[in-house]
This record gives sequence, structure tokens and C-alpha cells, in this order.
Amino acid sequence: MTPGLLNWTVESGLLRLCGELERETLLPLWQQRDELMQQADVIDVSGLERVDSAGLALLVHLRQIVLLRGKTPHFTGIPDKLHSLITLYNLQEIIADRR
Repeated sequence: MTPGLLNWTVESGLLRLCGELERETLLPLWQQRDELMQQADVIDVSGLERVDSAGLALLVHLRQIVLLRGKTPHFTGIPDKLHSLITLYNLQEIIADRR
């Protein structure tokens, strides 16, 4: 994994994010968000090494796209650092790890 990159795959309703989800890296994902979220309602963030507040905002937005489709969005694999950021912004009820 090259530092400073964000990669993703969509398969069987699962969007898997890997790398760094930050202001500097999220534009390609932002540009494809509607198309990607037509194919996924589970977002696997276990491969994210870094997430900043802009990346967190994008995760909230991806969740909203799924809700607008009438589906129930789920997150899985939330790393400790991302969980801390979620708690800092009081988003535990919006971005919760599916167990």
C-alpha cells in the first residue's frame, strides 16, 4: 500500500475501503460515491490506516446515500483510531460497528 492513497472495491454488497481516507485522498471516492453506493450497503473500514474529519464526513454521507435507497447501512471493521474519532464527534449512533 502506497502512503497517501485510498483504494476500494465493491463486491456482493460490500464496499471495502483501504488506505488513507483524508481530505487529500477522498476526491476520487467522492466522485464515484453515488454509483458505488448503489451496489453496497455494508462499508468495511478495517483496511483504513488513517481517517481525518473530512473522511469521517464522507463516511456519514455514504451512510446517508444508502438510507435514501431505503436500505439499512452497516459499517464493519472499525479500527480503534477511527472509533476514537467517531466518539470525539459523538457519531456512535450513526457509525456503529456491525457485530
